[in-house]
Amino acid sequence: MNLRESARAAANTIAERLASPQDVRGLHHRQGWWPQSLAHGAAGVALLHIERARTGQGPWQRAHDWLACAAAEHAVGGPDSHLYYGAPALAFALHAAADRPGRYARALDTLDRCVTTAILDRLAQAHARMDRGRMPALAEFDVLRGLSGMGGLLLHRDVHTDVLREILTYLVRLTDPVEHDGELLPGWWSHLAPSGRTSPQFPQGHANNGVAHGIGGPLAVLSLAARRGITVDGHLDAIARILGWLGQWQQDGPAGPWWPYWITREQLRSGTTGPRPARPSWCYGTAGLARAQQLAALALDDRARQQAAECALLRAMTYPGQLGATVDVSLCHGFAGLAHITQLAAADAIIPGLAECLPRLLAPITDTTPEMLADSLIAPPGGTDIGLLEGAAGTALALHSLQTATPSASGWDTCLLTN
Repeated sequence: MNLRESARAAANTIAERLASPQDVRGLHHRQGWWPQSLAHGAAGVALLHIERARTGQGPWQRAHDWLACAAAEHAVGGPDSHLYYGAPALAFALHAAADRPGRYARALDTLDRCVTTAILDRLAQAHARMDRGRMPALAEFDVLRGLSGMGGLLLHRDVHTDVLREILTYLVRLTDPVEHDGELLPGWWSHLAPSGRTSPQFPQGHANNGVAHGIGGPLAVLSLAARRGITVDGHLDAIARILGWLGQWQQDGPAGPWWPYWITREQLRSGTTGPRPARPSWCYGTAGLARAQQLAALALDDRARQQAAECALLRAMTYPGQLGATVDVSLCHGFAGLAHITQLAAADAIIPGLAECLPRLLAPITDTTPEMLADSLIAPPGGTDIGLLEGAAGTALALHSLQTATPSASGWDTCLLTN
Protein backbone atom coordinates (compact mmCIF):
# COMPACT_ATOMS: atom_id res chain seq x y z
CA MET A 1 0.00 0.00 0.00
CA ASN A 2 1.53 3.34 -1.03
CA LEU A 3 1.51 6.49 1.08
CA ARG A 4 -1.69 7.96 -0.37
CA GLU A 5 -3.56 4.68 -0.03
CA SER A 6 -2.39 4.36 3.58
CA ALA A 7 -3.50 7.91 4.31
CA ARG A 8 -6.89 7.29 2.69
CA ALA A 9 -7.46 4.09 4.67
CA ALA A 10 -6.54 5.78 7.95
CA ALA A 11 -8.71 8.84 7.26
CA ASN A 12 -11.65 6.63 6.27
CA THR A 13 -11.38 4.57 9.43
CA ILE A 14 -11.24 7.61 11.71
CA ALA A 15 -14.20 9.18 9.89
CA GLU A 16 -16.21 5.98 10.37
CA ARG A 17 -15.44 6.00 14.08
CA LEU A 18 -16.63 9.62 14.23
CA ALA A 19 -19.70 8.98 12.09
CA SER A 20 -22.20 10.56 14.48
CA PRO A 21 -22.17 12.47 17.78
CA GLN A 22 -23.95 9.71 19.63
CA ASP A 23 -21.12 7.33 18.71
CA VAL A 24 -18.68 9.28 20.88
CA ARG A 25 -20.84 11.42 23.17
CA GLY A 26 -20.37 9.07 26.08
CA LEU A 27 -16.59 8.91 25.98
CA HIS A 28 -14.56 10.46 28.79
CA HIS A 29 -13.27 13.42 26.81
CA ARG A 30 -10.05 14.84 28.16
CA GLN A 31 -11.18 18.42 27.58
CA GLY A 32 -14.83 17.80 28.39
CA TRP A 33 -17.77 17.94 25.98
CA TRP A 34 -17.66 21.30 24.18
CA PRO A 35 -19.87 21.09 21.09
CA GLN A 36 -19.09 24.67 19.95
CA SER A 37 -15.33 24.07 20.03
CA LEU A 38 -13.27 23.70 16.87
CA ALA A 39 -10.30 22.67 18.96
CA HIS A 40 -11.90 19.84 20.93
CA GLY A 41 -15.55 19.43 20.03
CA ALA A 42 -18.31 18.88 17.52
CA ALA A 43 -17.51 21.95 15.40
CA GLY A 44 -14.07 20.50 14.72
CA VAL A 45 -15.42 17.07 13.85
CA ALA A 46 -17.94 18.72 11.52
CA LEU A 47 -15.01 20.12 9.52
CA LEU A 48 -13.77 16.58 8.85
CA HIS A 49 -17.12 15.43 7.46
CA ILE A 50 -17.65 18.69 5.56
CA GLU A 51 -14.32 18.34 3.77
CA ARG A 52 -15.01 14.69 2.98
CA ALA A 53 -18.50 15.50 1.68
CA ARG A 54 -17.26 18.35 -0.47
CA THR A 55 -14.69 16.02 -2.09
CA GLY A 56 -17.17 13.19 -2.63
CA GLN A 57 -15.63 10.90 -0.02
CA GLY A 58 -18.36 10.97 2.59
CA PRO A 59 -22.07 11.62 3.05
CA TRP A 60 -23.39 15.11 3.77
CA GLN A 61 -25.67 13.69 6.46
CA ARG A 62 -22.70 13.19 8.79
CA ALA A 63 -21.65 16.81 8.35
CA HIS A 64 -25.21 17.96 9.04
CA ASP A 65 -25.44 15.80 12.16
CA TRP A 66 -22.24 17.22 13.63
CA LEU A 67 -23.20 20.78 12.71
CA ALA A 68 -26.56 20.26 14.40
CA CYS A 69 -24.77 19.00 17.50
CA ALA A 70 -22.46 22.02 17.50
CA ALA A 71 -25.36 24.45 17.08
CA ALA A 72 -27.84 22.74 19.40
CA GLU A 73 -27.47 25.39 22.11
CA HIS A 74 -27.42 29.18 21.93
CA ALA A 75 -24.18 30.36 20.32
CA VAL A 76 -21.68 31.68 22.81
CA GLY A 77 -20.68 35.26 22.00
CA GLY A 78 -19.01 38.19 23.70
CA PRO A 79 -15.66 37.97 25.49
CA ASP A 80 -15.84 34.18 25.86
CA SER A 81 -15.99 33.60 22.10
CA HIS A 82 -13.11 33.32 19.66
CA LEU A 83 -12.22 31.60 16.40
CA TYR A 84 -12.03 28.24 18.15
CA TYR A 85 -15.14 28.53 20.32
CA GLY A 86 -18.65 29.86 20.21
CA ALA A 87 -20.23 31.98 17.49
CA PRO A 88 -17.00 32.50 15.50
CA ALA A 89 -16.30 28.75 15.46
CA LEU A 90 -19.84 28.01 14.33
CA ALA A 91 -19.57 30.67 11.60
CA PHE A 92 -16.31 29.12 10.42
CA ALA A 93 -17.81 25.62 10.26
CA LEU A 94 -21.04 26.73 8.54
CA HIS A 95 -19.08 28.72 5.97
CA ALA A 96 -17.01 25.61 5.26
CA ALA A 97 -20.25 23.70 4.64
CA ALA A 98 -21.77 26.36 2.37
CA ASP A 99 -21.03 24.64 -0.91
CA ARG A 100 -23.44 26.79 -2.88
CA PRO A 101 -24.52 30.45 -2.72
CA GLY A 102 -27.17 31.15 -0.12
CA ARG A 103 -26.68 27.99 1.90
CA TYR A 104 -26.85 28.74 5.64
CA ALA A 105 -27.14 32.43 4.71
CA ARG A 106 -29.60 33.32 7.46
CA ALA A 107 -27.63 31.53 10.19
CA LEU A 108 -24.36 33.02 8.96
CA ASP A 109 -25.83 36.51 8.93
CA THR A 110 -26.94 36.12 12.54
CA LEU A 111 -23.57 34.73 13.60
CA ASP A 112 -21.70 37.45 11.69
CA ARG A 113 -23.51 40.16 13.64
CA CYS A 114 -22.54 38.46 16.89
CA VAL A 115 -18.94 38.06 15.75
CA THR A 116 -18.49 41.63 14.55
CA THR A 117 -19.92 43.00 17.79
CA ALA A 118 -17.41 40.95 19.78
CA ILE A 119 -14.56 42.07 17.51
CA LEU A 120 -15.40 45.76 17.79
CA ASP A 121 -15.64 45.49 21.57
CA ARG A 122 -12.22 43.84 21.71
CA LEU A 123 -10.68 46.38 19.38
CA ALA A 124 -11.95 49.21 21.56
CA GLN A 125 -10.51 47.54 24.65
CA ALA A 126 -7.18 46.88 22.92
CA HIS A 127 -6.74 50.46 21.75
CA ALA A 128 -7.70 51.75 25.19
CA ARG A 129 -5.09 49.45 26.70
CA MET A 130 -2.45 50.79 24.31
CA ASP A 131 -3.47 54.37 25.07
CA ARG A 132 -2.84 53.69 28.76
CA GLY A 133 0.61 52.25 28.02
CA ARG A 134 -0.31 48.79 29.34
CA MET A 135 1.04 45.47 28.02
CA PRO A 136 -1.27 43.00 26.27
CA ALA A 137 -2.41 39.58 27.30
CA LEU A 138 -1.70 36.96 24.64
CA ALA A 139 -5.43 36.34 24.30
CA GLU A 140 -5.85 39.89 23.00
CA PHE A 141 -4.00 39.21 19.75
CA ASP A 142 -3.26 35.51 19.26
CA VAL A 143 -4.77 33.00 16.82
CA LEU A 144 -6.55 30.70 19.25
CA ARG A 145 -8.35 33.29 21.38
CA GLY A 146 -7.56 36.71 20.00
CA LEU A 147 -7.89 39.19 17.17
CA SER A 148 -5.50 37.42 14.79
CA GLY A 149 -7.84 34.45 14.73
CA MET A 150 -10.85 36.71 14.28
CA GLY A 151 -9.06 38.42 11.39
CA GLY A 152 -8.40 35.05 9.82
CA LEU A 153 -12.11 34.25 10.08
CA LEU A 154 -13.18 37.48 8.35
CA LEU A 155 -10.53 37.03 5.68
CA HIS A 156 -11.77 33.51 4.96
CA ARG A 157 -15.43 34.51 5.10
CA ASP A 158 -14.71 37.47 2.79
CA VAL A 159 -17.24 39.59 4.66
CA HIS A 160 -17.09 42.77 6.71
CA THR A 161 -13.86 43.90 5.08
CA ASP A 162 -14.18 47.19 6.97
CA VAL A 163 -13.96 45.32 10.28
CA LEU A 164 -11.09 43.22 8.94
CA ARG A 165 -9.22 46.43 8.11
CA GLU A 166 -9.76 47.61 11.68
CA ILE A 167 -8.19 44.38 12.93
CA LEU A 168 -5.25 44.85 10.55
CA THR A 169 -4.83 48.45 11.73
CA TYR A 170 -4.74 47.20 15.32
CA LEU A 171 -2.15 44.55 14.44
CA VAL A 172 0.00 47.20 12.75
CA ARG A 173 -0.15 49.27 15.93
CA LEU A 174 0.68 46.16 17.98
CA THR A 175 4.06 45.95 16.23
CA ASP A 176 5.09 49.48 17.24
CA PRO A 177 7.87 49.40 19.86
CA VAL A 178 6.93 50.65 23.32
CA GLU A 179 9.03 51.94 26.18
CA HIS A 180 8.57 50.29 29.54
CA ASP A 181 10.72 50.84 32.63
CA GLY A 182 13.29 52.59 30.49
CA GLU A 183 13.60 49.73 28.00
CA LEU A 184 12.32 49.52 24.43
CA LEU A 185 10.11 46.46 23.98
CA PRO A 186 8.13 45.07 21.05
CA GLY A 187 4.50 46.12 21.23
CA TRP A 188 3.35 42.54 21.72
CA TRP A 189 5.41 42.07 24.88
CA SER A 190 3.09 40.56 27.47
CA HIS A 191 3.34 41.09 31.21
CA LEU A 192 2.18 37.50 31.67
CA ALA A 193 3.79 34.09 31.32
CA PRO A 194 3.24 31.95 28.19
CA SER A 195 0.41 30.28 30.11
CA GLY A 196 -1.46 33.59 30.01
CA ARG A 197 -1.19 33.96 33.77
CA THR A 198 1.23 35.69 36.10
CA SER A 199 4.18 33.53 37.07
CA PRO A 200 7.30 34.01 39.22
CA GLN A 201 9.26 32.39 36.37
CA PHE A 202 8.34 35.35 34.13
CA PRO A 203 8.43 38.27 36.56
CA GLN A 204 8.78 40.81 33.76
CA GLY A 205 6.74 39.00 31.15
CA HIS A 206 7.91 37.79 27.75
CA ALA A 207 7.64 38.16 23.99
CA ASN A 208 5.95 35.10 22.54
CA ASN A 209 7.19 33.80 19.17
CA GLY A 210 4.55 31.12 18.59
CA VAL A 211 2.01 30.98 15.79
CA ALA A 212 -0.85 29.84 18.03
CA HIS A 213 -0.17 32.21 20.93
CA GLY A 214 2.46 34.70 19.80
CA ILE A 215 3.60 37.09 17.11
CA GLY A 216 3.63 34.37 14.45
CA GLY A 217 -0.17 34.70 14.27
CA PRO A 218 -0.23 38.44 13.47
CA LEU A 219 2.56 37.87 10.93
CA ALA A 220 0.49 35.18 9.22
CA VAL A 221 -2.79 37.12 9.02
CA LEU A 222 -1.05 40.33 7.89
CA SER A 223 0.73 38.34 5.18
CA LEU A 224 -2.38 36.47 4.04
CA ALA A 225 -4.35 39.71 3.86
CA ALA A 226 -1.57 41.40 1.86
CA ARG A 227 -1.56 38.50 -0.59
CA ARG A 228 -5.28 39.12 -1.08
CA GLY A 229 -4.65 42.81 -1.73
CA ILE A 230 -6.20 43.93 1.57
CA THR A 231 -3.81 46.33 3.30
CA VAL A 232 -3.90 49.30 5.66
CA ASP A 233 -1.47 52.12 6.43
CA GLY A 234 1.82 50.73 7.70
CA HIS A 235 0.85 47.17 6.78
CA LEU A 236 4.05 46.11 5.02
CA ASP A 237 6.18 47.97 7.57
CA ALA A 238 4.52 45.92 10.32
CA ILE A 239 5.35 42.70 8.49
CA ALA A 240 8.94 43.90 8.16
CA ARG A 241 9.14 44.73 11.89
CA ILE A 242 8.01 41.24 12.86
CA LEU A 243 10.43 39.69 10.39
CA GLY A 244 13.19 41.87 11.81
CA TRP A 245 12.43 40.61 15.32
CA LEU A 246 12.49 36.99 14.17
CA GLY A 247 15.73 37.65 12.29
CA GLN A 248 17.24 39.11 15.46
CA TRP A 249 16.38 35.98 17.45
CA GLN A 250 17.05 33.37 14.79
CA GLN A 251 19.43 30.73 16.08
CA ASP A 252 21.66 28.59 13.85
CA GLY A 253 23.27 25.25 14.50
CA PRO A 254 23.37 21.62 13.36
CA ALA A 255 19.56 21.58 13.36
CA GLY A 256 19.48 24.50 10.96
CA PRO A 257 17.75 27.83 11.70
CA TRP A 258 15.33 27.84 14.61
CA TRP A 259 13.57 30.29 16.90
CA PRO A 260 13.05 30.16 20.68
CA TYR A 261 9.46 29.80 21.76
CA TRP A 262 9.65 33.07 23.68
CA ILE A 263 12.07 35.74 24.90
CA THR A 264 12.22 36.80 28.55
CA ARG A 265 13.40 40.22 29.74
CA GLU A 266 16.66 38.66 30.93
CA GLN A 267 17.23 37.12 27.50
CA LEU A 268 16.36 40.41 25.85
CA ARG A 269 19.05 42.14 27.87
CA SER A 270 21.70 39.45 27.41
CA GLY A 271 20.90 38.61 23.79
CA THR A 272 21.15 34.88 24.53
CA THR A 273 18.62 32.02 24.43
CA GLY A 274 18.56 28.29 25.11
CA PRO A 275 21.16 26.02 23.52
CA ARG A 276 18.96 23.93 21.23
CA PRO A 277 15.61 23.97 19.43
CA ALA A 278 12.49 22.48 20.95
CA ARG A 279 9.66 20.67 19.18
CA PRO A 280 9.10 22.11 15.65
CA SER A 281 5.31 22.24 15.67
CA TRP A 282 2.56 24.46 14.28
CA CYS A 283 1.71 26.08 17.60
CA TYR A 284 5.33 26.74 18.57
CA GLY A 285 8.60 26.16 16.81
CA THR A 286 10.22 26.04 13.43
CA ALA A 287 7.44 24.53 11.33
CA GLY A 288 4.78 27.12 12.06
CA LEU A 289 7.19 30.07 12.02
CA ALA A 290 8.84 28.94 8.79
CA ARG A 291 5.45 28.76 7.06
CA ALA A 292 4.46 32.18 8.43
CA GLN A 293 7.71 33.65 7.12
CA GLN A 294 7.23 31.94 3.76
CA LEU A 295 3.79 33.56 3.52
CA ALA A 296 5.33 36.92 4.44
CA ALA A 297 7.99 36.50 1.76
CA LEU A 298 5.30 35.69 -0.81
CA ALA A 299 3.39 38.82 0.22
CA LEU A 300 6.55 40.93 -0.10
CA ASP A 301 7.76 39.16 -3.26
CA ASP A 302 11.06 38.52 -1.46
CA ARG A 303 12.56 35.38 -2.99
CA ALA A 304 15.65 35.41 -0.78
CA ARG A 305 13.54 35.45 2.38
CA GLN A 306 11.24 32.81 0.92
CA GLN A 307 14.18 30.53 0.21
CA ALA A 308 15.53 31.05 3.72
CA ALA A 309 12.16 30.14 5.28
CA GLU A 310 11.84 27.04 3.13
CA CYS A 311 15.38 25.94 3.94
CA ALA A 312 14.64 26.33 7.65
CA LEU A 313 11.57 24.11 7.32
CA LEU A 314 13.45 21.55 5.25
CA ARG A 315 16.24 21.32 7.81
CA ALA A 316 13.75 20.95 10.64
CA MET A 317 11.88 18.18 8.84
CA THR A 318 15.04 16.21 8.13
CA TYR A 319 17.10 16.73 11.30
CA PRO A 320 16.52 13.96 13.88
CA GLY A 321 17.22 16.29 16.77
CA GLN A 322 14.14 18.37 15.97
CA LEU A 323 11.83 15.58 14.81
CA GLY A 324 12.80 13.49 17.82
CA ALA A 325 11.06 16.01 20.08
CA THR A 326 7.71 15.29 18.39
CA VAL A 327 5.88 12.61 20.34
CA ASP A 328 2.28 12.55 19.08
CA VAL A 329 0.31 12.62 15.83
CA SER A 330 -1.85 15.70 16.39
CA LEU A 331 -2.36 18.65 14.09
CA CYS A 332 -1.37 21.21 16.73
CA HIS A 333 2.01 19.85 17.79
CA GLY A 334 2.39 16.42 16.21
CA PHE A 335 3.28 14.69 12.98
CA ALA A 336 -0.05 15.43 11.29
CA GLY A 337 0.63 19.14 11.68
CA LEU A 338 4.19 18.81 10.43
CA ALA A 339 3.05 16.88 7.37
CA HIS A 340 0.28 19.35 6.58
CA ILE A 341 2.50 22.42 6.90
CA THR A 342 5.18 20.76 4.81
CA GLN A 343 2.66 19.86 2.12
CA LEU A 344 1.39 23.46 1.98
CA ALA A 345 4.89 24.91 1.96
CA ALA A 346 6.01 22.49 -0.75
CA ALA A 347 3.19 23.69 -3.03
CA ASP A 348 4.55 27.26 -2.84
CA ALA A 349 8.25 26.41 -2.60
CA ILE A 350 11.08 27.55 -4.83
CA ILE A 351 13.48 24.97 -3.37
CA PRO A 352 13.24 21.20 -3.87
CA GLY A 353 12.98 18.53 -1.21
CA LEU A 354 10.01 19.42 0.97
CA ALA A 355 7.53 17.02 -0.62
CA GLU A 356 10.08 14.22 -0.21
CA CYS A 357 9.85 14.68 3.58
CA LEU A 358 6.22 13.56 3.70
CA PRO A 359 6.72 9.77 3.92
CA ARG A 360 9.00 10.19 6.94
CA LEU A 361 6.63 12.63 8.64
CA LEU A 362 3.63 10.38 8.09
CA ALA A 363 5.34 7.14 9.09
CA PRO A 364 4.41 7.49 12.80
CA ILE A 365 0.76 7.78 11.68
CA THR A 366 0.54 5.31 8.80
CA ASP A 367 2.97 2.62 10.04
CA THR A 368 0.20 1.16 12.18
CA THR A 369 -3.11 -0.31 11.07
CA PRO A 370 -5.97 2.15 10.58
CA GLU A 371 -7.92 0.41 13.34
CA MET A 372 -5.07 0.72 15.84
CA LEU A 373 -4.59 4.36 14.89
CA ALA A 374 -8.28 5.08 15.40
CA ASP A 375 -8.20 3.29 18.75
CA SER A 376 -5.22 5.32 19.92
CA LEU A 377 -6.97 8.57 19.00
CA ILE A 378 -10.55 7.90 20.02
CA ALA A 379 -10.82 4.95 22.40
CA PRO A 380 -10.46 5.64 26.14
CA PRO A 381 -8.53 5.93 28.30
CA GLY A 382 -5.78 7.46 26.13
CA GLY A 383 -7.45 8.68 22.95
CA THR A 384 -10.33 10.80 24.12
CA ASP A 385 -10.00 13.99 22.10
CA ILE A 386 -12.14 14.02 18.98
CA GLY A 387 -11.47 17.58 17.87
CA LEU A 388 -9.29 19.48 15.44
CA LEU A 389 -6.15 20.62 17.21
CA GLU A 390 -5.12 17.69 19.38
CA GLY A 391 -7.66 15.08 18.40
CA ALA A 392 -8.79 12.57 15.84
CA ALA A 393 -10.56 14.96 13.45
CA GLY A 394 -7.44 17.04 12.87
CA THR A 395 -5.27 14.01 12.21
CA ALA A 396 -7.84 12.64 9.78
CA LEU A 397 -8.05 15.98 7.95
CA ALA A 398 -4.28 16.09 7.48
CA LEU A 399 -4.39 12.53 6.12
CA HIS A 400 -7.29 13.45 3.83
CA SER A 401 -5.34 16.42 2.44
CA LEU A 402 -2.34 14.22 1.73
CA GLN A 403 -4.31 11.62 -0.17
CA THR A 404 -6.20 14.18 -2.27
CA ALA A 405 -3.03 16.21 -2.92
CA THR A 406 -5.20 19.26 -3.63
CA PRO A 407 -6.05 22.44 -1.69
CA SER A 408 -8.83 21.94 0.83
CA ALA A 409 -12.27 22.22 -0.74
CA SER A 410 -13.83 23.71 2.39
CA GLY A 411 -10.92 25.85 3.53
CA TRP A 412 -10.82 23.98 6.85
CA ASP A 413 -7.09 24.68 7.32
CA THR A 414 -7.48 28.45 7.08
CA CYS A 415 -8.23 28.46 10.82
CA LEU A 416 -4.54 27.65 11.31
CA LEU A 417 -3.56 30.75 9.28
CA THR A 418 -1.24 28.56 7.25
CA ASN A 419 -3.20 28.86 4.00
